[in-house]
Amino acid sequence: MRKTRKTAVAAALAAAALTLAACGGSADSPGGKDGGAGEARTLTLWHYEGADSAMGKAWAEAVKQFEASHPNVKVKFEEKGFEQIQKTAGMVLNSDEAPDIMEYNKGNATAGLLSKQGLLADLSDEAAKRGWDKLLSASLQTTARYDERGIMGSGKWYGVPNYGEYVMVYYNKDAFTKHGVEVPTTYDEFTAALDTFVKAGVTPIANAGAEYPAQQIFYLLALSKADRAWVDGYQLYKGTTDFHGPQLTYAAETFADWVKKGYIAKDSAGMKAEDMGTAFMSGKFPLLVSGSWWYGRFQSDIKDFEWGSFLWPGNQMSPGSSGNLWVVPEKAKNKDLAYDFIDITMKKEIQNLLGNSGGVPVAADPAAITDPKSKELIENFNALSAKDGLAFYPDWPAPGYYDVLVAGVQELINGGKKPSEVLDEIAQPYNDNLADIGE
Repeated sequence: MRKTRKTAVAAALAAAALTLAACGGSADSPGGKDGGAGEARTLTLWHYEGADSAMGKAWAEAVKQFEASHPNVKVKFEEKGFEQIQKTAGMVLNSDEAPDIMEYNKGNATAGLLSKQGLLADLSDEAAKRGWDKLLSASLQTTARYDERGIMGSGKWYGVPNYGEYVMVYYNKDAFTKHGVEVPTTYDEFTAALDTFVKAGVTPIANAGAEYPAQQIFYLLALSKADRAWVDGYQLYKGTTDFHGPQLTYAAETFADWVKKGYIAKDSAGMKAEDMGTAFMSGKFPLLVSGSWWYGRFQSDIKDFEWGSFLWPGNQMSPGSSGNLWVVPEKAKNKDLAYDFIDITMKKEIQNLLGNSGGVPVAADPAAITDPKSKELIENFNALSAKDGLAFYPDWPAPGYYDVLVAGVQELINGGKKPSEVLDEIAQPYNDNLADIGE
């Protein structure tokens, strides 16, 4: 998850970058619907990407293009935070306050739950008519489609992702040079590098236990002992997940051990993702383990040191998937406009902008990606995808599971419970959900 995925929107997002207005009429809009010469209409849009993120930049341009092709439509952008939408979406979408289109987290526990509750519009016909099903690979469509139980991977389209994402290791090149550390290519080299920093009095990994980052490290450790069958069992209920099996036992015990060794700070249990990111950007930590959603911001904001990224050494898989989804609430008042907006975000021009701004586009022209760091980002994603290495996110399987994992990993950081006790704690809600859906 980025959570999913993610940092709170920058305050600047609400500035004129998105809240644009226009009037008039045209018959040339995508889909042929723009209000014509009749009454002015409003498209209400929610998303939680920072203005300086790749997605924020691309979607701001999409808004401009939308309004140019829909001159009788006003786009009303409402600034929301990731956690805010995560916690209130079900209530808001079941009311008259639902937006026309919003970004929402993908997976069983989020988009899947809302689809099962009848709160999201079925986009299947639009996906076929507009060719979204041709632009997205089968693996990226996994998070767009949900069955009647709200389980991803099959069934109707309830969302459209227009970018990819994955978790990687960001590193401060200057700090690595200062301490004589090479970029690790194996797990043993990775832990040796962490030991080098600890011996020098430096806590190596920036962390945030109060939100998604810590549970993604926990999941990466589990994935180091896992294969695709285990991931499909855990995420898609294709088999039984043993919470005291080798994968999750290793993750819990090793995470706790990493805190004891000083790889992760004990006071990070209460840290938020934003605090983690700004600490890395200030040069306080040489490493940060998190998602590609940070990439554009790091490109824009890191001025005092050189940085790079690499995939978690030794793993065949990493947390990752399509990006979050454009969803259209069932109670949206302007579904046709929402479909037109989604269509624009899938255009090559917008996709290329996303790719050159530090994002992972799903339908860009590869030759149009010219930024060297963006090329590195996309190449690593493609390498992960090519080996079937996108393992989704740990909180996806069950509704409310995000908070369960936050609490469990916090216990590993502060030592409040033994690893085996934490595994019992996170197993119960997972198994309760299996019982609820009849598995």
